[in-house]
Amino acid sequence: MTPEQYVQDKAAASGSSFYYAFLFLPPPRRAAITAFYAFCREVDDVVDEVADPQVAQAKLLWWRKEVAQAFGGQPTHPVMQALMPHAARYGIEAGHLQAVIDGCQMDLEQTRYLDYAGLQKYCHLVAGVVGEVASAIFGRSQPATVQYAHKLGLALQLTNIIRDVGDDARRGRIYLPVSELQQFDVKAHEILNRGYSERFTALMKFQAERAHRCYEEALAVLPEADRRSQKPGLMMAHIYRTLLREIESENFQVLHQRISLTPLRKLWIAWRTHWRGR
Repeated sequence: MTPEQYVQDKAAASGSSFYYAFLFLPPPRRAAITAFYAFCREVDDVVDEVADPQVAQAKLLWWRKEVAQAFGGQPTHPVMQALMPHAARYGIEAGHLQAVIDGCQMDLEQTRYLDYAGLQKYCHLVAGVVGEVASAIFGRSQPATVQYAHKLGLALQLTNIIRDVGDDARRGRIYLPVSELQQFDVKAHEILNRGYSERFTALMKFQAERAHRCYEEALAVLPEADRRSQKPGLMMAHIYRTLLREIESENFQVLHQRISLTPLRKLWIAWRTHWRGR
């Protein structure tokens, strides 16, 4: 299996909404974003799939060394072998990849966030930096597009957090800020035991409203000159926002199930965005 086949299989197997947006890119950009996304999946899987924290720490340390080695001209993992030919062309730096690893490191070391400011720091690493790199691969030409990419990354990550409350609880994690649980009088044990209440619904409405604001703020700062090149990001925004509205329509029943869109619906939203150009 070639490195290119490896990253393609990794991206396709994830079933992520991101994959559907990549399909509309020209081959060189599609190859670059697929390799970068595969890297993010590899690192994220360390946290989600490795039960022993010490083993997970060792694997993240290995990835840190692999990134340094790859940028030194000697990649050994197929993901890095697929990614490195695109790094210079699209401005992908070792610091970007190390930041993604930093975010996954936080997942190993933290299961709670005291306030929204702390959660934003985490989102910056696992989503904002990813958005910045992705926007460069898509074809960023305006400095303000970096701000858009970070804000959109935050919106997408907040949507993920809302969708995955139940899955995260099963792993002993709660990403909803402690200060906001207190604000709505929702106890951590209620979420961990997956117990619904009117208080929980009110908390989740608050989370959803903030995510919607982030989408609006992201779209507002995207320069007109980059709207065409950033269509893959807009596809992701429309797919994830549709998912958020689906979760709202089901009254935030996210503790016992993972609400999702069908692959066909994701593809339809991506195609419609591509056709409309916005």
